[in-house]
Amino acid sequence: MSTPRKSKRPLRPPQKNKPQAAPAPRREEVGEDDTSRLRPDAHQSALGRPDGTSTRRPQPRRPGGPAAAPTFSEPERLQKVLAQAGVASRREIEELVMAGRISVNGLPAALGQKIGPGDRVKLNGKLIPLRFTQRTPRVLIYHKPEGEIVSRDDPEGRPTVFERLPLLRKGRWLAVGRLDFNTSGLLLFTNDGDLANKLMHPRYELDREYAVRLLGQLDEEQAQGLIDGVQLDDGPARFNSLRDAGGEGANHWYRVTISEGRNREVRRMFEAVGLTVSRLMRVRYGPVELPARLKRGMWMEMAEADACALAGLPPPAQNPQQKRDKKPPKLHRTVQKPR
Repeated sequence: MSTPRKSKRPLRPPQKNKPQAAPAPRREEVGEDDTSRLRPDAHQSALGRPDGTSTRRPQPRRPGGPAAAPTFSEPERLQKVLAQAGVASRREIEELVMAGRISVNGLPAALGQKIGPGDRVKLNGKLIPLRFTQRTPRVLIYHKPEGEIVSRDDPEGRPTVFERLPLLRKGRWLAVGRLDFNTSGLLLFTNDGDLANKLMHPRYELDREYAVRLLGQLDEEQAQGLIDGVQLDDGPARFNSLRDAGGEGANHWYRVTISEGRNREVRRMFEAVGLTVSRLMRVRYGPVELPARLKRGMWMEMAEADACALAGLPPPAQNPQQKRDKKPPKLHRTVQKPR
């Protein structure tokens, strides 16, 4: 009789017998007394608790679900604002307006009327909560070279400053004042009509500073006459200040400031005292100075906080990360479109 051969396979570890779970009772086998053991709140899920509160767990709000009232960035039509605020559809709002049930600042609303941050809108005498955010104007600083006209269309076909500017998706660029065809220097643009009017209107008396190179020598009597005022074809004019900026011979420069922006006013004032301006360059407009690193034909966008300060608006809120990552404004050079 042969001896059995020993197996080289490893022995399996002993397995313990797992207790089998008791089978769940069938629905027809569950008695009335066992129902509370399976779902103690079964009687509350449909009827609610005696105190009137619901037994359902609060569900998290979906990202696309209803949220707070929308925020508007600028004045909009009444129908659009109220529709986006969830008051009613635009057609229904038009019917409410025609029925006289909507008022703006205590007066009956009109179809197509625009409302802004300071307006109080009521429906059936009840105030509707609306929120408007501050719209920050955009301001461009452009170093205009000689040989460009500050106009969108020129019958003579000369290059215009608007050919250098970036495109706007909404609105258009407004030039703050003008510079002659042969005058260079600082030129501001904005997309905000109110800001443009504020910077140009004579009642705000914003100084414009120019660097002037003259052909000839300016004596003290002529300088005092320009400060006191000279008579031009369109009325009297005077410089707020006039100082010698140095130079010799035909390269003698002066700095003058004036609070008006009439056509060729600086050139005509010097012509009134017998001198000719050989070069004229604007270096400052109100609080905005022409940056030294901004070369001719280049533009840069003013920082948002500076644009708010220029418009008299509160500065925008910034988080600490934005303050740390603050960089100098980027310079842009654009090529004129071929004609």
